[in-house]
Amino acid sequence: MGKSISYTNEFKQESVNQVSQYGYSVPVVANRLGISSKALLGVMAGLGK
Repeated sequence: MGKSISYTNEFKQESVNQVSQYGYSVPVVANRLGISSKALLGVMAGLGK
């Protein structure tokens, strides 16, 4: 089974900001942060972005 990773609210918000405010693509931000694109999309969905 997959392991569950918990991200801080600050990490989540900054990750989403890099996509929504600064215009970086999801794969670029995910790669930069060392997470999968799917994980980043899940964070974005959880924050309603």
